[in-house]
Amino acid sequence: MTQRILILSLLSIGLLFFAGCSAGEENNSNNRGNRGGDFAPTVEAIQARVGALPLEERLSGVVRARNQTVIYSEITAPVVEVLVNDGDAVTKGQSLVRLRDRSFRERVRQAESGLQIANAQVKQAETNLVQAQAALQRILTLSERDLGTQVEMERLRAELASAEASLSLAKAQRDQASSQLEERKQELENTVVVSPVTGVVGRRNAEVGQQVTPNTMLFEVGDLSVVEVQINLTERMLGYIEPGMNAAVYSQAMTDTLIRTNLTRISPFLDPVAHSTQGQLVIDNEGGLLRPGMFVTVDIFYGESDQAALIPNNAIYNHPRQGTRGVYILEASQVELNAGGEFAEGIYGPFPAQFVPVEIVAEGRMVSGVRGINSGDWVVTVGQNLLATGRTQARFRPMNWDRMLELQGMQSQDIIRLIKEKLADQQYQSADSDV
Repeated sequence: MTQRILILSLLSIGLLFFAGCSAGEENNSNNRGNRGGDFAPTVEAIQARVGALPLEERLSGVVRARNQTVIYSEITAPVVEVLVNDGDAVTKGQSLVRLRDRSFRERVRQAESGLQIANAQVKQAETNLVQAQAALQRILTLSERDLGTQVEMERLRAELASAEASLSLAKAQRDQASSQLEERKQELENTVVVSPVTGVVGRRNAEVGQQVTPNTMLFEVGDLSVVEVQINLTERMLGYIEPGMNAAVYSQAMTDTLIRTNLTRISPFLDPVAHSTQGQLVIDNEGGLLRPGMFVTVDIFYGESDQAALIPNNAIYNHPRQGTRGVYILEASQVELNAGGEFAEGIYGPFPAQFVPVEIVAEGRMVSGVRGINSGDWVVTVGQNLLATGRTQARFRPMNWDRMLELQGMQSQDIIRLIKEKLADQQYQSADSDV
């Protein structure tokens, strides 16, 4: 903003210079008659007006896409095919990368063979258990007729217990083989990396022949139609900022664009070290103005200031001699409006000028509310440095509020272009008058 105000000042000084030149020798003679030959500089001024400014908290934010996620490989293998590029739209489950799967297919076949062996062992154990149960039943029948011995009965019972244990072991081995087969199949499935969300691909980091591991980032995918701006809120801010409050998002990367939205949610958990938490603003991004990773400025509006005199921010001046903050006031008579309801073009004055310290009640992006001056006072917005040397009079060119806010809202390149257009127009008029 400081750079913008500086360029705006250069523009206004240039416009004042052209207007001052057109005033001619009459203005020069009037200047020489003021205060024994003191020069009365030409400045730019605007009338202060009364109003209330929205109270705002200015924060820095970072843009993230909805469902933004980084995609990694779950296995270690070389890349054999990359199926998407940066900027491609993908759907959930769509294939992104294929990895070499020869060794993984072989592992699946080995696991299938191991499961077949485990199934056969279970069947064999079940057969042994049936035989042991039948043998024990026979000896129990003979014992009822006093034809079997106690020793034989104990031996058969031990064989039955062993057969039951063998069956349990075989079933456990079968379960283990089945689990291993599922694991091998999952590994084979992981040789095709798919998108977990619907969105747009970015930050591609996969090439054919590249050896990837579970630590290798392949892509980043997110839904760009809706973005989230993340901001940090301190413990103090939570006392007056809450979800649903109006907000404005802007960035130098977005030419003359201000996005109005609301604070969507605030995390209830504070960082135990920084004592801060995160707030999120969910913004419809159909136009694609906001991009993930973009640094933006966020203004949260949480109320209104008391009534005060409103002036443009570039009217506030730090006096180098007095060391105070204030404004220059021109004791000017009422400047009449033309038929269109605007200030008439021209240079007015000279009028007495004085520096007045002010108290800043509220400071907005382009306008501040101050105490110490009255509504209707003519406040110098450009040229304060010309008065800081001790001059007590100045001419001024009136500035309309709408025009002032338009200039303050311009990007630097737009202001420079306007300066060039004014210079070219002045050169054309000068050449035409010579002819």
